[in-house]
Amino acid sequence: MSIQPADEPGTPTEHKAAKVGHYLLYAMMIIMPVTGYLGTGANTDFFFLFEITKFPDTWIFSQLVDLGLVVDFKTFEKPIDFIHKDVLGAWLVWMLIAGHIAAALYHHYVKGDRTLTKMTLSK
Repeated sequence: MSIQPADEPGTPTEHKAAKVGHYLLYAMMIIMPVTGYLGTGANTDFFFLFEITKFPDTWIFSQLVDLGLVVDFKTFEKPIDFIHKDVLGAWLVWMLIAGHIAAALYHHYVKGDRTLTKMTLSK
């Protein structure tokens, strides 16, 4: 069982920024693979264990996109790829990663607290 460690001393703004940043990182860990899958027109090997069927060949695509939105895959793929590559992948994910690294280094070198140590130690 893993217990969340107590927060280090800090302002309410710092704690709120940490929570928002972590939620955004968790959201990216879900949104990036989902939009990547939805926007691919090719079968995908899952670590050479099995093949994941391309999205246009799935029942969900036929029901939601073909019959629901009444668009072909090329039309559907364009905004999904824009979200995946140009919005999320181009800058948002990298900004979150850079912010996370900067915050960890700030805690370690400027504030001198145990945040970085707690992040790297496992029990």
